[in-house]
Amino acid sequence: MPDNRWLFYAVLAAVSAAGVSIFAKIGMKGIDSTLATTIRAGVMLAFLAVICTAEKLWDKLPTVRGWAIVMIALSGLAGATSWLFGFKALAVGGRVTQVAPIDKLSVPLAAVLAFFLLRERPTLVNWAGILLIAYGAYLTALPPRSPLLPAASDHVEPSASPVQKQK
Repeated sequence: MPDNRWLFYAVLAAVSAAGVSIFAKIGMKGIDSTLATTIRAGVMLAFLAVICTAEKLWDKLPTVRGWAIVMIALSGLAGATSWLFGFKALAVGGRVTQVAPIDKLSVPLAAVLAFFLLRERPTLVNWAGILLIAYGAYLTALPPRSPLLPAASDHVEPSASPVQKQK
C-alpha cells in the first residue's frame, strides 16, 4: 500500500503558506519589508527550535555534514530571498491576489529544474497541470480591469428619474 502521507502534509503546507501573504500584508503597514522578513525568520527559528527540542532531534545534528549542509544552506538562502522579494512586492503595493499566485510560479520552475537536475519525469497530465499553474499566474498578474467587464471608471450613473428632478 503506497504511503500517501505526503499529500496530507502538502495540503497542510498549502494552508499554512496561504497565511504568509495575508498576515504579512496586514502586519507590514508602516514597517520595512526587510525588517518584517527578519522578524518572521526569527519567529520561525524559535518555533522550529522548540519543535526540534520536543522531538529530541538535537543529538542528530552532528550527523548532518558535507554536501547535505551545503544544499540545506542554499535552500535557506533561496527561501530567505524568496521571502525578501515576496514581502517587498507586498510592501510596494502588490495585491496578495497577484503576488501569491506569481510566487507560485515556483511550481513550474521547480518542475523544470527537477526534470533536468533530479531526472524526475512527470506524466503528460502532470505537465498539463504545471502549464495551467503557469497560465493561472499569468492571468492573476493582469491588471484588475478585465477586458470582459467594464472598469469602475466606465460606470455611468443613470440619469435622475423625473421624481428626483422635481425635488
